[in-house]
Amino acid sequence: MPKYISFFGPHNDPLDLCPRAGQTAPMIPSERLQEILGRFAFIEAKMNSATEAAEIAQLGRDYAALQPVVSTIHAWQGAQADLEAAREMLEEPDMRALAEEEIAQIEARLPRLEEELRLALLPRDAADERAAILEIRPGTGGDEAALFAGDLLRMYLRYAEGQGWSAEILDESPSELGGYKEVVVAIRGKGVFAKLKFESGVHRVQRVPETESGGRIHTSAATVAVLPEAEEIDVDVPASDIRIDTMRASGAGGQHVNTTDSAVRITHLPTGIVVTASEKSQHQNRARAMEVLRARLFDMERQAAAAERAADRKGQVGSGDRSERIRTYNFPQGRVTDHRIGLTLYRLDQVMAGDLAEITGALIAADQAAKLAEMNA
Repeated sequence: MPKYISFFGPHNDPLDLCPRAGQTAPMIPSERLQEILGRFAFIEAKMNSATEAAEIAQLGRDYAALQPVVSTIHAWQGAQADLEAAREMLEEPDMRALAEEEIAQIEARLPRLEEELRLALLPRDAADERAAILEIRPGTGGDEAALFAGDLLRMYLRYAEGQGWSAEILDESPSELGGYKEVVVAIRGKGVFAKLKFESGVHRVQRVPETESGGRIHTSAATVAVLPEAEEIDVDVPASDIRIDTMRASGAGGQHVNTTDSAVRITHLPTGIVVTASEKSQHQNRARAMEVLRARLFDMERQAAAAERAADRKGQVGSGDRSERIRTYNFPQGRVTDHRIGLTLYRLDQVMAGDLAEITGALIAADQAAKLAEMNA
């Protein structure tokens, strides 16, 4: 019969980390913790002997994913060991006062350590630590939707800058009024996908367009897709599955009209996915287009796998459906509302300036709470 670890706060009161009244935290088999520690030790040893690039890359990802979990387990185990040692000191009269003080301090820390451990043990998206491909396209609303797509691009670029990430526009199709018909950006850094993945969906804007003389509020929309960046080892794209066409690049205002035929269009024949890149270097365009194609194919695989688990994911934040309306930006009222979690902030200017921390943090917390509830169900 497996031994279990019970999560309790000071004085053995149940540590209730879920919103349902009266529910105690779940019991976690100690064997599970030992299994994680054993797996981590195996990966460490294997990394020293692996020689193939694909295996080394996979081991590196597994190591990076498990390292924070293992650190959390060690911190919790260390506190438990310190608590046991302090309790043993109670048997020594001259050490009793010091032991009681130390016990009180440890018991005050344990709830936080236990919560961190429970969160660390939640199921993880294997793509969370990856870079991401961000795609923005205008929806309903014509020129105003294209302008809003440009506003969203600037919002995400400023957010990325504030996070210390790098951003590179892979492909863009500017509109005549300064917006975008389409824009694709690679955002690289630690944990990019984890913080941006809930941005996928339809973003709606309500405001008075600059071209509106009557002062009427218009509603338009743009679609955002956030795809985890894929590596060559994730998606095999045989040369026979793609058609590569080169063409004369054409940007806004015809700035590329006199350049050589450098734009690249890659068509993935089995799926019909078409990717373009239109900067000055044909070699660079081909690499960029393949990067986006791999990300889209990788995302298709992930979406298919997610559909198979759909019944188990009802409680999670958003479905990842690109057609789902997730957020409204209301300029006359200065508010932004995320419809999935009912969050409304009356500081739209700051949000559009890239201050997304409160929104992304709330979405991540809501997703964690849903997973904790599922664990307790």
